[in-house]
Amino acid sequence: MICLSEDNLRGLVHVVDDDVTLADGLSNQLKSSGFDVQNHRSPAAFVQARREAEACCLLLSIEFPTANGLDFQEILPAVGIHLPVILMTQHPDINWSIRGMKAGAVDFLLKPLHEAEVLSSVRTALQKDRERHAEDARRRKADAKLARLTARERQVMGHVVRGLMNKQIAGVLGLSEITVKLHRGSMMRKMAVRNVPDLVRAVEFSGASVLAH
Repeated sequence: MICLSEDNLRGLVHVVDDDVTLADGLSNQLKSSGFDVQNHRSPAAFVQARREAEACCLLLSIEFPTANGLDFQEILPAVGIHLPVILMTQHPDINWSIRGMKAGAVDFLLKPLHEAEVLSSVRTALQKDRERHAEDARRRKADAKLARLTARERQVMGHVVRGLMNKQIAGVLGLSEITVKLHRGSMMRKMAVRNVPDLVRAVEFSGASVLAH
């Protein structure tokens, strides 16, 4: 685990560039600012040797002898890599910039790089990755709560989320209203929510399908 600085800015930065001089200089700058850095000479090398950390980002060059950084950026989600990407290039091509941003790039930096711009972009990217990890943790927690529900409780929850009242749910499921209340109470306790709006948010956040049948 990476130790964070007081202002919560540190993290692991993956630098992917075949320009050894530039990559080493960039690495030294980032390390002097308290970041952990791992250099990779190609996208393939990054995939093979990358380390994980509490917060990571990717400083990715576009130009490689046998690869294109934009192509690599676009396939990252498909191979299970969801790190924030900062693109670097020697050529101020507006089409490249648009393509990179549409693919979710945090920033598009022109070489020669300026230290202040790099540090600002890296801090933004690392914060985005921390937020992603926090969201993933909340989703896992919500999914764990859903997993505790019985099949009947999930049915009741589906109808509650749709806005049905206990009497209506009882009619749909062929249960007594008292039985519905019992299932509903148990479901709300397991989901750790106090009201329907909180339940709806929890279900939406988890991304689970709770449509009642």
